[in-house]
Amino acid sequence: MKIEEEKLNNPVWYSLSEEHYKLSLEYHGIKFYQSEYCPFGGFIDHKTPKEGINKYSLLTDNFYVVGDKPILTDKVQLKKELVCNQMLLNQEIDFGISELIIELKTTKQKNDLFCLVNLVQPGYFKSKTSNLGNYYGIYKNDKLVAVTGERMKMDKYTEISAVVTHPEHTGNAYAKQLIKHTANKIFKENKIPYLHVAESNTGAIKLYEKLGFLTRRKINFWNLIKK
Repeated sequence: MKIEEEKLNNPVWYSLSEEHYKLSLEYHGIKFYQSEYCPFGGFIDHKTPKEGINKYSLLTDNFYVVGDKPILTDKVQLKKELVCNQMLLNQEIDFGISELIIELKTTKQKNDLFCLVNLVQPGYFKSKTSNLGNYYGIYKNDKLVAVTGERMKMDKYTEISAVVTHPEHTGNAYAKQLIKHTANKIFKENKIPYLHVAESNTGAIKLYEKLGFLTRRKINFWNLIKK
């Protein structure tokens, strides 16, 4: 399992080498998700990816390389560095769920998901991100008010992502219940859930720690833009 866990140091590369291999675009030693699914890339060898980064920038002008800092040419520039805690959950979460949680499958539900995530966390959730895994939500009066789902997937690990609650509906423990639901579904698939959270988001980190997540390491998301 130690070898498998080390793959978390390069989650994009290994997700695109394993469960999400059909969504991979590989250019000059760097693998990217197809841009309509997820604007993320990852590489193994520092010497090769800069030309691949240039090529991907022709498909989308705002994207991320996850992990080590990439070497860039003059065609692409670093917009910002996002440092995240990579957090891992080692056992199922045990408490009762009071809300009705549904899997978001229909066209309308997926559109509601897209709109809610981009209202709260604009830029990460693309037109086909909902096809990367299972997404779950809570509706109130026919309005989607909270969601959580799965993004990057390896053979042994699945990333929990899009932990989002509408600003008018915070404080109701919706996120807590959705995380439990999602994480325990992942465990039932004999996989281990993990997530990424900005190190500055101390409120979210405290919630995840209360649910049993432990910080495994810091990991960088390098936001790149085409010049």
